[in-house]
Amino acid sequence: MEMVKIFDTTLRDGEQSPGASMTIEEKIKVAKQLEKLRVDIIEAGFAAASPGDFEAINMIAKEVKDSTICSLARALEKDIEAAAKAIEPAPLKRIHTFIATSPIHMKYKLRMSPDEVIKRAVDAVKYARSFVDDVEFSCEDAGRSEMSFLKEIISAVIEAGAKTINIPDTVGYRFPTEMGAMIKELVDYFPKDITFSVHCHNDLGLATANSLYSILNGARQVECTINGLGERAGNAALEEIVMAIKVRRDLFDGIDTRINTKEIYPTSRLVASVTGIEPQPNKAIVGRNAFAHESGIHQDGVLKHKETYEIMKAEDIGLDVKDTIVLGKHSGRHAFKKKLEALGFSDISEDELNELFMKFKKLADKKKEIYDEDILALINEASDKTPKVYELISLQLSDCSEGMPSAAAKIKYEDKIFTDAAIGEGTIDAVFKVIDRISGINGRLLDYKVEAVSEGKDALAKVMVKVIFDENKPAVMGHGLSIDTMLASAKAYINALNNYLHMKDLLAKKISYKDSI
Repeated sequence: MEMVKIFDTTLRDGEQSPGASMTIEEKIKVAKQLEKLRVDIIEAGFAAASPGDFEAINMIAKEVKDSTICSLARALEKDIEAAAKAIEPAPLKRIHTFIATSPIHMKYKLRMSPDEVIKRAVDAVKYARSFVDDVEFSCEDAGRSEMSFLKEIISAVIEAGAKTINIPDTVGYRFPTEMGAMIKELVDYFPKDITFSVHCHNDLGLATANSLYSILNGARQVECTINGLGERAGNAALEEIVMAIKVRRDLFDGIDTRINTKEIYPTSRLVASVTGIEPQPNKAIVGRNAFAHESGIHQDGVLKHKETYEIMKAEDIGLDVKDTIVLGKHSGRHAFKKKLEALGFSDISEDELNELFMKFKKLADKKKEIYDEDILALINEASDKTPKVYELISLQLSDCSEGMPSAAAKIKYEDKIFTDAAIGEGTIDAVFKVIDRISGINGRLLDYKVEAVSEGKDALAKVMVKVIFDENKPAVMGHGLSIDTMLASAKAYINALNNYLHMKDLLAKKISYKDSI
């Protein structure tokens, strides 16, 4: 059986989706779930991009044992040094270096001649090999590169020590037949001990198809993301590639991945919850409607025999449609624990279980029925380990019928309770302004999203905000959860504030970070 390596770049390329930024703690949580999914390589970030990225990669390298931890690096010594230092604690580690190879990129972006590009690539691979044995080289914009030049530069970097060669369709330009033909020509041309990889973007909606055609033509590594996250239109979706190989054994004869498919749905839900970006309802494999049937003809067929309209089982991706445990305020701890296990969280500690059970009981007093989505939201909220510098104690809103909405809040800071009030242009504005007044830190709201976690009038509201607290520093995300939308909004804004203060602490380490490399 030939194995296709799954190279997950959710934490690097996926995080580049607008609004998808994650805190360090969230990245670690996602990385550990990717390990549970049995991803072969986790591209944990771009170490030279920021101290925060460096710190996240370094902590993931300490936590994850069964997947290779990889950092991206431009073909520059300072990038490679940062990558090497960040992944140093990992038992399995890789440096992924790249340079553009298409005529348009070399001329207008790099402003380098082809010979200069080859020299830079060779020097980068040799330098990376001085730190690790496992070096991957990417020909950025390979989809628009000339085959003769690709062969020339690939030959040079293989001689320099690269073991994996990535052929990215960086702008999503290629069609599946073209991508397959390109990979076949390269695989046939170079030694069999070299692994060819693909990294396909979805600008024309062909990323998954291009990846699958590449596998059929000899690629043995695929770079992809959970839920297809990524720049612009996103990347090839991990869940689509893995399940296509699993379902179409007739086409992918003798080819497999080591992915534990039962962890696909829990991983998808975690990434959606952390990033605030939900897959569209009709998204293949993990969308809300992927296993739903509304048409009477379809319903009749499925009831008689599932395979009439379902080519895969929901249970295969970890979506247990047979789970009959319905939770409510009378449910006990044992039933709650069983539900967590059914959702894929069997390794939760006793302390975490007790904390979650208390949160569940409080929620059950307010809701008639608790859905799986509610439990997943509670798990995500409880696992947020960002230091709670500020903590919301209570929130009171005025009647805004007279056109002067106001909010009063009690907030805990350094074991003291502070109370204040503010008037806003709207209720949400008033809520955020009173938090600004108490903290003394003014934020500028860039994005605000609210959605119901489950169904019904008593559904939990999940709020995501993106805020800038300092114009000289990156925007931060915040998440809040409550049956009351205003309360969820206040929690999200305070979470963003705490994330900002945590980021400031990390940025304060910038000098020691530089010195360390």
